[in-house]
Amino acid sequence: MRATLERAALLKALSHVHRVVERRNTIPILANVLLKAGDGGLRLQATDLDIEMVETVAAEVAQPGATTVPAHTFYDIVRKLPDGAQVSLEVGGERGTLVIRAGRSRFTLQTLPDSDFPDLAPGELPTRFAVGAAEFKRLIDKTQFAISTEETRYYLNGIYFHTVDVGGASLLRAVATDGHRLARVETPAPPGADGMPGVIVPRKTVAEIQRLIDDPEGEVQVELSPTKIRVSFGPVVLTSKLIDGTFPDYGRVIPSGNDKRLTVDRLEFKSAVDRVSTISSERGRAVKLSLADRKLVLTVTNPDSGNATEEIEVDYDADPLDIGFNSRYLLDIADQLDGDTALIRLADPGSPTLVQDRDDAPALYVLMPMRV
Repeated sequence: MRATLERAALLKALSHVHRVVERRNTIPILANVLLKAGDGGLRLQATDLDIEMVETVAAEVAQPGATTVPAHTFYDIVRKLPDGAQVSLEVGGERGTLVIRAGRSRFTLQTLPDSDFPDLAPGELPTRFAVGAAEFKRLIDKTQFAISTEETRYYLNGIYFHTVDVGGASLLRAVATDGHRLARVETPAPPGADGMPGVIVPRKTVAEIQRLIDDPEGEVQVELSPTKIRVSFGPVVLTSKLIDGTFPDYGRVIPSGNDKRLTVDRLEFKSAVDRVSTISSERGRAVKLSLADRKLVLTVTNPDSGNATEEIEVDYDADPLDIGFNSRYLLDIADQLDGDTALIRLADPGSPTLVQDRDDAPALYVLMPMRV
């Protein structure tokens, strides 16, 4: 194998594919990236057996061939080469090494046979649709924070994508929850998405897709089966296994009878929560919201360090109410809202609370209260 290509193009592709590779591997070949030079240029492929990332970059190929080299070491070498350098890759010698040349720099890396590299066969992917990159990224960005990190409830360790029919309109919906808060965001379903299986995309896959979408003007090609998803964006193709589990009936935790409406300036509310929570302990992040007569008093009490209060003017004319929330969760949700105001719909101190930009906003958040 012998190929030459631009350092910038190689670095961009490597920055995508090397992230899939785990730092610690019991199977040596999984620490490597597969390099395949041919007519289409240089193809880079990496996998952890759950996710596979493939990207092809333009290259002058003098001799087709394939090999595998340690992914993180290769990435670090290319990252440290000077801007504008031409990188030459050549498999040489009987010992199976890859020689990397750029300017006056020369590196030799040990290789493993490309025939040992595993292929994440996707099988049939019957559901196919294209969705705007900006819209797909929005679905992920606004739900990702609510993904559970509790491994025992593995079916909550991802985002649940599915289609629903609301008033005759087909919507593509993304839902994530960790049992304490829930995020639900929707967009008009693209052609081809109707009837798709409901799938749970794992947390790591979600994070990789999020990083890949750097051009909001483009389109993302999505292919699905009940067990695998393939996402193509420009020259990058990501294939991933899906979480094998049943996502809970989230509709049961979205309250419909919350009649106490609180409208508050989003940034003012966020800043006030952030200030008073300064003295909260890591263990107890509770902030109490006391509502009465168009004003909101936020209170945090920490037996070890003191207390804090702040009062802000709000639009609220229902019965007085005291309710507690985890301040970190309140800040996370406030960060997701797009509007100048936040609409918070409450019922009582022990019931779930709804948060939106406005009535009928495409993003909806549910937050469980805390005892304070």
